[in-house]
Amino acid sequence: MNEKLKIKISIADRVYPLTVDPSQEEGLRSASKKIDMMIKQFEQNYAVRDKQDVLAMCALQFASQVEQKQIEKSEDHEESLNRLKKINEDLANYL
Repeated sequence: MNEKLKIKISIADRVYPLTVDPSQEEGLRSASKKIDMMIKQFEQNYAVRDKQDVLAMCALQFASQVEQKQIEKSEDHEESLNRLKKINEDLANYL
């Protein structure tokens, strides 16, 4: 039942054969398209010497997005915790 799919993903004009779970295929194909779009955008907007530079810039961009989301999630968690503490104090004072 847990059959793997053999797919080919193209990134920066290179093909990468992968064996993945069927549930991962859509995400990998979407990520591949986003990477290629980002590569084209960097190549159009910056004087890039080679694909390695562009791929490094893409990696940095994606990693910074993940880090920023984690920071925001942490801040949201802290804000929610502070709100709950305030509600708890209000209830304790009321009772």
